[in-house]
Amino acid sequence: MANRHLSRSIVLQTLYQWDFNGGKETNIEELLKHNIEEFGPGIEEDQFVKELISGILENQKKIDEIIVKTAPEWPLEQINLIDRNVLRIGIYELLFGKREEVPPKVAINEAIELAKSFGGETSGKFVNGVLGTIYRAIGEPGKEEGGPRRGKEKPEEK
Repeated sequence: MANRHLSRSIVLQTLYQWDFNGGKETNIEELLKHNIEEFGPGIEEDQFVKELISGILENQKKIDEIIVKTAPEWPLEQINLIDRNVLRIGIYELLFGKREEVPPKVAINEAIELAKSFGGETSGKFVNGVLGTIYRAIGEPGKEEGGPRRGKEKPEEK
């Protein structure tokens, strides 16, 4: 498992525990430290984990408002804990993170993979729908960067 993907998995585990225990009352630093030791011994990028979790918590209110606006048929409290926290990670990286380190498409794909790995049967589709809507609303930054893959170009006509 790639180091940053593992880092996001640890952040998800930590946010899940924090959210499950009611949020504010739980010492998230202790949870994070425990989860790094438990699930990522020797992780090389623990700074990424710490920046990600602190950024999400600092922007949680804004992130949650975006979730509510983007998925109005799903009240925040009714979105299961995994999906809600995967969305928090994805939205943070998409809107508040460092684009030069994590391009928008990477943020979306990573969130979808987390949802598929840890969520329910429809979690990947739900996360994809919400993050795709946000991505289109912000003007699809980096869309041109993808381009066609090698070997997939159409053959030239003669």
